Amino acid sequence: MASKKFQPSPKASLPFKTANKYKRQDLHVKQKKAREHTRRDERFRRRREEDKEPSLREDRIKRNVPLTLDRKRVWDEIDRDTGDGLGVSVDVERLKRRKLEEEEATATAAAAELDANQEEENSISDDQDSMVDFGSGDEEDKVKEKPQRRQRPRTATERATSPVHSTTSTNLDLTPEALAARFPSLFSMESPPIPKILITTSINSTLHNEARLLTTLFPHSVYIPRSSHRYGHKFSVREISSFATNRKYTAVIVLKEDQKRPTGIDFVHLPSGPMFHFSISNWVEGKRLPGHGNPTNHLPEIILNNFRTPLGLLTAHLFRTMFPPQPEFQGRQVVTLHNQRDYIFLRRHRYVFREKRATEKSVVGPDGKEVKGVEGIRAGLQELGPRFTMKLRRIDKGIQHSSGQEWVWRGGMEKQRTKFQL
Repeated sequence: MASKKFQPSPKASLPFKTANKYKRQDLHVKQKKAREHTRRDERFRRRREEDKEPSLREDRIKRNVPLTLDRKRVWDEIDRDTGDGLGVSVDVERLKRRKLEEEEATATAAAAELDANQEEENSISDDQDSMVDFGSGDEEDKVKEKPQRRQRPRTATERATSPVHSTTSTNLDLTPEALAARFPSLFSMESPPIPKILITTSINSTLHNEARLLTTLFPHSVYIPRSSHRYGHKFSVREISSFATNRKYTAVIVLKEDQKRPTGIDFVHLPSGPMFHFSISNWVEGKRLPGHGNPTNHLPEIILNNFRTPLGLLTAHLFRTMFPPQPEFQGRQVVTLHNQRDYIFLRRHRYVFREKRATEKSVVGPDGKEVKGVEGIRAGLQELGPRFTMKLRRIDKGIQHSSGQEWVWRGGMEKQRTKFQL
């Protein structure tokens, strides 16, 4: 008599102990197939139910938001007047919103008190009129209409706030006044000048090709090699900055290397600083990227993402001064500086808008719903390079370390993994 075929349970353990390795492997494969079959049936059943009732899919997407470190991010609980320092981790937008709410509550309370006083004065005057004109039927028949309160006009913040507002976009208008007064050269009220950048390297560097790639990334930039010939003068960064200031340059970029690889980059804001020091990792040239494109000489657009603290806004303003304020849209080039967990990812793409194919999905917003107005449009991206990752290490008050430091990265800052500086 043939033995009955064994059907293992998806969650069952081994029903017996055996020393035969092949039997154990065969049983493990059968259990794995049974678990996959059960999960597949569950997915198909859930899809059929969600097709009948789409609200179930929306509820499931809302519940299944992954709990990442960015969602666990914590902020320093400080007063709004002391939240402008570079060493504190505070959301500038939330601080600004709280300030607006307090001002609005104060204005509402003052208006309510004024209305109460006016109603009290009206009631006193009505009592006096009733004592004088007592018995007159015409006044009794008149119905006193309640004065309508004027609607408060919406503020600019309320008008600009979208229901699907992206949490990663950087609003440079939220810069604290104390921070702007601390760095007047970066936060000038006048329109920023057209950038003119001098790019150089450390002494006796071999990164000539990487420095020339930076000249294609930053518009209006020129590369000057820096050497230490035995009969030549070893110019310091301070002397180079003075040389560049006299020739109407707005910034100096110094590319550093270690073992013939770029490991750091310094930005000097002329004429007198500040100076930003970044470390570099994951440098990849454009020609090594699969399906890469070749950049053109058009002025690129710039996107600054997720710079939320005062230190982050200061860093975002530095990168804003490196690019012209008016891009050339016909070039369709965009440079993205995305901050995530204090690492700044730099990418350069060329985009194109095309018609959506029948097999493609529509553009979805942060809330998981389709964005209205662009149902039949998709955007194609082609990376141009170079790409690299930066991390802010130090901010000098002037030029070089001897001028003093505004902010310095320390190892203890990363002890709490849910707290970030930018």
